[in-house]
Amino acid sequence: MKYLVFGLSLIFLACKSESPAQPTAFSWQQAFPNLPTFSSPIELVHSGDGTNRLFVAQQRGLIYVFQNSSTVNTRKIFLDLSDRVSPTGGEAGLLGLAFHPNYRANGYFYVNYTNSLSGSLTSYIARYQVSPSNPDSAVKASEQILLTIPQPYSNHNGGKVAFGPDGYLYLGFGDGGSGNDPGNRAQNRAELLGKVLRIDVNSTSGGNNYAIPPTNPYAGNTQGWRQEIFAYGIRNPWKFSFDAETGALWLGDVGQDSREEVDMIVSGGNYGWRLMEGNICNPSVNPNCQDTAGLIRPVWDYPNAGSDVAVTGGYVYRGSAIPSLRGKYICGDYGSGKNWMLSYNGAGSATAELISDEAFAISTFGVDESNELYCCSYSSSGRIYKLTGPPTSAALGEAPSVFVLEQNYPNPFNPTTIIRFTIKNSQFTILKVLDLLGRDVATIVNEVIEPGTHAVQWNASGMASGVYLYQLSAGGLVQTKKLSLIR
Repeated sequence: MKYLVFGLSLIFLACKSESPAQPTAFSWQQAFPNLPTFSSPIELVHSGDGTNRLFVAQQRGLIYVFQNSSTVNTRKIFLDLSDRVSPTGGEAGLLGLAFHPNYRANGYFYVNYTNSLSGSLTSYIARYQVSPSNPDSAVKASEQILLTIPQPYSNHNGGKVAFGPDGYLYLGFGDGGSGNDPGNRAQNRAELLGKVLRIDVNSTSGGNNYAIPPTNPYAGNTQGWRQEIFAYGIRNPWKFSFDAETGALWLGDVGQDSREEVDMIVSGGNYGWRLMEGNICNPSVNPNCQDTAGLIRPVWDYPNAGSDVAVTGGYVYRGSAIPSLRGKYICGDYGSGKNWMLSYNGAGSATAELISDEAFAISTFGVDESNELYCCSYSSSGRIYKLTGPPTSAALGEAPSVFVLEQNYPNPFNPTTIIRFTIKNSQFTILKVLDLLGRDVATIVNEVIEPGTHAVQWNASGMASGVYLYQLSAGGLVQTKKLSLIR
């Protein structure tokens, strides 16, 4: 059985590419090289109040705030929930953060976290408020619990919270965990697990600190179905987002053992789990493909194989820095570091193109107030990266790029390989090799280097076979790639 696991084996079981083997010329560059690293970041959002700030939520309960500037070197603790959040490993912890659409006026924001202090794991949706005297600090005592959901197992907690263009709060919850949904909760509309929920946080009703939107698909039903449900048949949603222009809701759903999927969520939709896994019938539960009529198929699904093991749902790009990506949905794979852009055909399916292949694990995507796209590395680097487009300097006949780390050659290799890199200015430069946990294993360059393109040889004699990372750092910029040593 397959689990979504954080820590050294963090998983969001994900997209297997059936697209071209070589990425196009997009890459992720460190967005804030002067900031301290983050520990297990799981969310990056902005507050939408015109202050051009970004907020990063860490799994262990800290929320940081900092100015969205490439030169920023300080961050502040916006809220410390470390004593509320437990446990903080596996798929538990602080899992979601969203700011109210009218945050500038009311100061409200919402979180999704787990707590097991009562003896059983429970998911909490809570509201907090910013300090009236300090915009970079929240009032911890302002907590108001909106919703609690007992979790029967430790995995498949989902966690994303986000406001839709309709002003309602959307919540993503997995099927309760274990494998193959033993309680069939995702198909049971009398339960909240395995669903996308939608609630009205601006009103209250029925003794709850929220109300049911009257347009919810099961509002006022007499069958005993939960009225909070917006869509169901979800296994383990790891990140969803709304297209900033069309309002379409895109979601990455983690598979069991066979398929991973990206869905476009609509009101009342049944996305098939546990009857279906992606576009195939679940071989463990529904091998004869019974009861599949009316199920909504993925926009894109992938076999789970090799290092492509965990989808991280992303965003439709609506920024201005990369015109060729506008209107494309960007998602990533936690295991392989690959990123794809999806082109939706308007009729329920999409084609995919590999746009980058990175050497770090993407736990979340996020956008700033200008809709430019970022991602967080969950692994030991704990960095934030910004998506950049194809370089244009060569086409314009300009000087070489300021900072380029090329793929080593040969690759795979034994025992020596050549690594080429380009820097524009004379500066102190470090080129080192790390293992997949981010630990240094060799330093190749550690000195002031003159501008231009350089080639260095690394002799890996004495090193064990396997995949390693090599990282170039100079002038506050960092690039990382993978290499393979085969004995």
